[in-house]
Amino acid sequence: MPLSSFPAKELEGVIPNWLELPRDIMVNILQRLSTDDMVTRACLVCPLWWNICKDPLMWRTIQMIKLHNSTSDLLKICRYAIERSCGHLENIDIQYFFTDDLLKYIAENGCHLGCLRLEDCCEISDKGLIDAANKLPLLEELDILFSNITKDSLEVIGQSCPFLKSLKYCIGFDADNKWYDEAFSFIKTMPQLRHLEICSDLLTNDGLVAILDGCPLLESLNIQDCDYLDFSGNVWKRCCEQIKDLRLPYDFEDGYFGDGDTHFDNLSENSNDDSNLDSEDDNDDSECGTMIELNQLMKIYQGNSW
Repeated sequence: MPLSSFPAKELEGVIPNWLELPRDIMVNILQRLSTDDMVTRACLVCPLWWNICKDPLMWRTIQMIKLHNSTSDLLKICRYAIERSCGHLENIDIQYFFTDDLLKYIAENGCHLGCLRLEDCCEISDKGLIDAANKLPLLEELDILFSNITKDSLEVIGQSCPFLKSLKYCIGFDADNKWYDEAFSFIKTMPQLRHLEICSDLLTNDGLVAILDGCPLLESLNIQDCDYLDFSGNVWKRCCEQIKDLRLPYDFEDGYFGDGDTHFDNLSENSNDDSNLDSEDDNDDSECGTMIELNQLMKIYQGNSW
């Protein structure tokens, strides 16, 4: 008889027996835990959970973040999870701890890895990523957020990972950075990219043009955190023509970009585009093939329909 058939008072104090859950539901629940919780807690609860956790398919995704555990403990836990995957590892998501040695271990035991996400992992080096790239031929998604990685290793990633379709690259402003002029030259090695997110004060109009030239299949481009773009010349026109989903910088206000001088209406002034962005003919929902999700942009078009 289902529990719902009993009066509420009779159900007080009733503890459900988790062991009676169907195995597929239990697997689904356990897969929602972090890798740390899986290794240090879940597999120690009971023999049933231990047997479920022994399945290599339970370790296809490794997700870990450094909160209270020491780095040495987390490295051991991560290695254990990689070993448990028995070559079935597909996704890695690590925050606030990582080393070249761990990346090497991942590359040696995760040849099927499709997604690698590293956030605030400052101990990883260009050499470590370059050495691993040659062993990750199936990599499709790469997120490198706030690390010391430069264009040198990203170029090797592009050359070694022909299936790479998504890249998220964030780097903070560094006044001593010596590769402004060719900061995004690595993009020419990634012609298969469909999705790109750049968070960098190094991105200029020239860098944006290099992206548009090097990634002809690009569908979505997020440059919300790139504050030094002004979209002069025909850059804006090219973005509209080539990118379906375009996310503009945050400081786009009242029709002006961050420099305070460049107005949205004048972005195509020097281009060969015969159409006017303010004309009454701009009624097509798919104008320029672009989807822009910025509230500020709507202010410019007050009184006009899309």
